Amino acid sequence: MAVQAHAEEFRSPGSGANAATGVLLSHGFTGSPRSMRPFAEHLAAEGFGVAVPRLPGHGTTWQEMNNTRWQDWYAVLDNELERLRKEHDRVFVAGLSMGGCLVLRLAEQHGEDISGVILVNPSVQTDDKRLVLLPVLQRLVPSFPGISNDIKKPGVDEGAYSRMPLRALHSLSQLWTITRADLAKVTQPVLLFRSTVDHVVEPSSGRSILASISSRDVTETLLEDSYHVATLDNDAPRIFADSTSFIHRVTADA
Repeated sequence: MAVQAHAEEFRSPGSGANAATGVLLSHGFTGSPRSMRPFAEHLAAEGFGVAVPRLPGHGTTWQEMNNTRWQDWYAVLDNELERLRKEHDRVFVAGLSMGGCLVLRLAEQHGEDISGVILVNPSVQTDDKRLVLLPVLQRLVPSFPGISNDIKKPGVDEGAYSRMPLRALHSLSQLWTITRADLAKVTQPVLLFRSTVDHVVEPSSGRSILASISSRDVTETLLEDSYHVATLDNDAPRIFADSTSFIHRVTADA
């Protein structure tokens, strides 16, 4: 399956004093590395080793994505984390939306192998009662209208699918369940960015994460000039700068 032109993966080996630190970034549901590329390029310019893999079924067609499951997406990140751990002394993980859920799962499973967690509008649940019917709907209907481009900044396109594949969405809901159940296993420092206006992920996700993790070093930052895809929105420079400062602080403390 051909990969869309905007969906290429991004990697940088790192350089200078910050090369000992690697950062793994994950894009969100129906999106692609495009949504994380400016973030990744900022970190690479700072000298960190950076990886933004393309999750299976993303950046091609929503029909292909309907044949993938959360275990496929997680496996790619897990393998990338293993590679970064071999190449760098420490690794941080960062995720947008579903990517936030996936990197939380990595943090739950890998403990001290991950030095810190950066979350941007992470999703671990939904308040939409219609999704109670998802186990049945995903067998009858292939897709719903998409949720792409929830971006306040004019003229920005994240390149996500125009349709939401329901079998894949059902699998995502299963990932939410197991990740929420193990949130107490998250002990790493956490930096969580949350848009005050988000038309995709409800505030309950962020509240659930903050109430359940065991981390002692936790910072929540509210973004008042961005919608869901904040890494491409007006507050992106703040996300990039604060994340860099967070990595430096945690590394220095360690």
